Amino acid sequence: MPRLPYLPADIDEPREIVDAILARRRGTLLNLDRMLLYSPEFAGGWNALLSEVRSKLGLPARLQELAICAVAVLTEAEYEYRHHAPEFLKAGGTREELEALQHLRDDGEQLLIFTADERAILNLASEMTVFIQVSDATFAAARAAVENDRQLNDLIGVIACYNMVSRYLVALQIEPENI
Repeated sequence: MPRLPYLPADIDEPREIVDAILARRRGTLLNLDRMLLYSPEFAGGWNALLSEVRSKLGLPARLQELAICAVAVLTEAEYEYRHHAPEFLKAGGTREELEALQHLRDDGEQLLIFTADERAILNLASEMTVFIQVSDATFAAARAAVENDRQLNDLIGVIACYNMVSRYLVALQIEPENI
């Protein structure tokens, strides 16, 4: 059960913010949106930020979704994972890779299914999520794993952004939709 009741699925005020969220979500308010709308200003800012992060960055979709799924696993954000695992698969990921991600905290041989560059990205996501601080070695490996500094910046931004998302979801115990 969520810690606050969801606002109604047919909430329509404030109209401008609800319409913007509905446009991004293809006509449906998710449980997350129904919680965010307790604060329309927060919901509007969130929607604008996530709209840019989801669709305008220069990071390959597979790497972006890999990083998001890693954050979801590390923070135990089931909602985030359930929404992004299918996106990872659409971007070329495999079910075996998703299973291996479940062992991300173990740092075991299951992660060898990923390329060295992907493991560098997973290390970056792990350090940013669990320790906040990123070692020089991890930063250098992540930098080498992407094409340029813009992609590195975008990757760090995605990891930071989805840490925000997961912390909000987990703190309020927002339940995943049946998707």
